[in-house]
Amino acid sequence: MKIVFQFLIIGFIASGSITGCNQPSTIKDGKTDLAIAGTWRLLSGTLIEKGDTTVTDYTKGISMIKILNDTHFAFVNHDLNHGKDSTASFSAGGGTFKLEGDTYTEFLEYCSAREWEGNEFKFNVEIRNDTLIQKGVEKIDGIGVERLNIEVYQRVQ
Repeated sequence: MKIVFQFLIIGFIASGSITGCNQPSTIKDGKTDLAIAGTWRLLSGTLIEKGDTTVTDYTKGISMIKILNDTHFAFVNHDLNHGKDSTASFSAGGGTFKLEGDTYTEFLEYCSAREWEGNEFKFNVEIRNDTLIQKGVEKIDGIGVERLNIEVYQRVQ
């Protein structure tokens, strides 16, 4: 019986039920403290579109961060070769967001890929300690984009 109880406690801790790792916000000093707020470094991105899967390792050759406060988000992405070869890239964007439970919705107002501006993107988010997992469909009818996007971020200390 004692062993069963210990396994139950370990299971609750691992699932975040006791630690609160999966809770998107807490109340502190009368204000909402969003667990998602902060700076996040993208570790990997998986795009699944029309049956094709592309996985990008954002720890090699390219870097992206996402910054979230209580109401807004911004992201910047660039190559790590300072734009000096064929891997040269830069993108940025931002706007407002809404977090309801584990549903995170971005309202993209600014983007270096201008055809993405003015669109709304819904994701399911999960926070485990210093890891943020964001998963959802990006769909823009006007340019024929419809893909599943799964991103794994690590909180920047």
